[in-house]
Amino acid sequence: MDDRDWVILTTLYDEKNITKTAEKIRISQPALTYRLQQLEQEFGITIVYRSRRGVTFTPQGEHLVKYARDMTLHLRKTKEALQNMGDKVQGTLRLGVSSIFARYKLPSILKDFHRQYPDVEFNVTSGWSEEVINSVYKQKVHLGIIRGDYNWPDQRKLLMDEEIFIVSKHEIDIEDLPNLSRIYYNTDTSLKKLIDNWWHERYSDPPLISMKVDKMETCKEMVINGLGYAILPSILLDPNEDLYVTRCTTKDGVPVVRRTWMIFRNESLEISVVKAFVNFLEEREHPYR
Repeated sequence: MDDRDWVILTTLYDEKNITKTAEKIRISQPALTYRLQQLEQEFGITIVYRSRRGVTFTPQGEHLVKYARDMTLHLRKTKEALQNMGDKVQGTLRLGVSSIFARYKLPSILKDFHRQYPDVEFNVTSGWSEEVINSVYKQKVHLGIIRGDYNWPDQRKLLMDEEIFIVSKHEIDIEDLPNLSRIYYNTDTSLKKLIDNWWHERYSDPPLISMKVDKMETCKEMVINGLGYAILPSILLDPNEDLYVTRCTTKDGVPVVRRTWMIFRNESLEISVVKAFVNFLEEREHPYR
């Protein structure tokens, strides 16, 4: 059993499907099935049960997957330790990043970092902040960038503060918001809670939601086309857009602020490329606020 087998087992466990696994790791289905059968013969166990709906791992198969994940992590750490023995900052920086930050802020950050450290490669996965936290916790990535105030037991550093705005195509009276059509979008629990708390402090009636969409970007396009107002973080807003924006504030006039954090395990700083990236962001003195 070698590192190629570890990839087969862990990918198959995640996908639960022979066809999707073969496509993802770029081997033929017969080759994948043959290798799976060889592993079953080698260990004298049944790894998976096959059905029309996909595959189900046996308890013995799940134990083997855990071994494969542990060995994959151990091999990665060994490679990183070897690269870290020299003075040169090199290797692969693994990042888990909130999808919105990955789209609007991360490209310019990585561009500047790569200019300073040209021998560094990047492996970036994006998703909900909760997913990013889980990836950092399980050491799938070196470092995470999350939006919102979540519990994290290890190191974290503030990257950005951003305000929340009421956005509309035409000028509106914010005191009349409960009677106006609002466009609602799917978002993470942190932002939803922040907006809901602000609303409940300001209004006794619930919002009049006339449309629900899946993403912030889609929501903003609906606003641009005059289909209602939305409550959006400033990261999505462009001052050149023909929109009316009003800052969300508490009853005391304090702006509602959402924070973006960099999170990582303290032990990750032993890896030169991670330490260089953390220092790189700290030395910029929060240019993203």
